[in-house]
Amino acid sequence: MRLPRTSRTAIARTAVRTGLAPRARRTRSARRTRRTALSAVALASVAVLAAAALPAQASGPAHTVPTQVNGPAGHSPLRAQAVAAYDFGHPDPADPARERDIGRSRTPLTLINGGSALRVDDEAYRGSSPALQVRQQNPATAGNDDWKAGTWNEAGVGSLGAFNSAKAATVMGWFKMTGDNPTLNSNTANPTDRYGAIGLAGVLSGTSDGHAVRALLELIQVNGELKLVALGRRLDSGASQTFAASADWQKVLPRGEWVHLAATFDFRDGTMALYRDGKPLDGFYVMPGDPWELTTTPAPHRASPTDPRGIKIGGSFPQNTRENNACDCRMDDLLFLDREVTAGQVSSEYRRMTRGH
Repeated sequence: MRLPRTSRTAIARTAVRTGLAPRARRTRSARRTRRTALSAVALASVAVLAAAALPAQASGPAHTVPTQVNGPAGHSPLRAQAVAAYDFGHPDPADPARERDIGRSRTPLTLINGGSALRVDDEAYRGSSPALQVRQQNPATAGNDDWKAGTWNEAGVGSLGAFNSAKAATVMGWFKMTGDNPTLNSNTANPTDRYGAIGLAGVLSGTSDGHAVRALLELIQVNGELKLVALGRRLDSGASQTFAASADWQKVLPRGEWVHLAATFDFRDGTMALYRDGKPLDGFYVMPGDPWELTTTPAPHRASPTDPRGIKIGGSFPQNTRENNACDCRMDDLLFLDREVTAGQVSSEYRRMTRGH
């Protein structure tokens, strides 16, 4: 039997006053509303904190840091893994003659003898400007005023400690011949004499005088002919091994053309490799025997347990005491890794920069 409206209303009011179901249902609903509101507040707080944790955008003159400094390769896996990486679009705000390292070691470079003038507008690939220009200034005069880049410490550069006892190494980047190479030898009286090598980029050994290296990409005389090479030294006190590209160096690095090069060094088994535009280059080992002393020293084999004395780019002696093996060329996106990059990774890096994937 259905009760009259007045009776139903009275019963409902009584239930509310005595704590029966209608109030309980309303309380659960309120709790759900309160939980929803708190969740929204928490999410908003997380978003605010995340935004606050993001690094501030770089400021400064537009010509020092381009809008698209790193191009398609800006966040590539290899760049993130590199011990040191330089795109020459990150000048030190306090000193434009220094280039900040965007690799994991944060090892700054000095732009030697020319300061910020070494940075030039030239795209190795779309979005990659600026580049580094290295060259001789007075080739007919003995001195040490050549434009080059690097870092040096006789006691060893501690931030490059990843190359201390390293199992392997890789040097890679973009290169463009811009002048008459090899350059004139400013250390001899003969006005037509030229250097027997063209310095590109490398990591110095732990006892280097500014010339000797642990891992280097350069051009050097091999059997009387200039060749693109990977030159590595496993032990500071030992000999170097050279892996030379078979092809004519001027076809590998034609003047006025940007080319991507990579050199890999495996100190564990003595293998080395060269790559051009993402593809392996045919080549040969120059030194006979066992220059890395793999058969006469106990395994596991690694590089010497010393911090490199620095990095040299565009020539030797980054402490600026001598001009040697100067290069009239441009460079960009230099990476120095403490491992051997695979052929597939070199190819992927090249595609990422030139095609964006």
